[in-house]
Amino acid sequence: MGKSIRFHESDVRPTGRTARGVRGMSLSPGDRVVGMEVLQHGQTLFTVTENGYGKRTSIDEYPVHRRGGKGVISIKTSERNGQVVNIILVQDQDDLMLVTNNGKLIRMPVSGTSVISRNTQGVRLIVMDSGERVVSAAGLAETEDDEGGNPVDGEALPSEVPEE
Repeated sequence: MGKSIRFHESDVRPTGRTARGVRGMSLSPGDRVVGMEVLQHGQTLFTVTENGYGKRTSIDEYPVHRRGGKGVISIKTSERNGQVVNIILVQDQDDLMLVTNNGKLIRMPVSGTSVISRNTQGVRLIVMDSGERVVSAAGLAETEDDEGGNPVDGEALPSEVPEE
């Protein structure tokens, strides 16, 4: 359905190891939970759908509710978009990696996708063949190495890191 709910962590009471937990969100028949994130200011929520569409939305667009509610639309799911595959909390300098059921991989900078409102369908992230769909998405916070194997942003190589 493409919905999400935002609530305070303090609304969830501590439970024992054998407890079943508490309800975070009420689901309609056929709905399923695909992800959960702990929000921090300055980040955006990246939503990816199975037909290769997605979008970034400011976390300020999501109103705070009490846990157990139905939630608000995070992305419009349709025949064009398909179902939501994953949600990822990202920053501008992060990269995003998408994987399809045919083994196609694409790495893209998060900053290349503009921040848009919550109740929209998103933009095309990857071009796929007929019958192909996105099966996984992940955020990558690390930087790429240059061709010589040296870190790009001046990070220490593993051999240069002092042992403890």
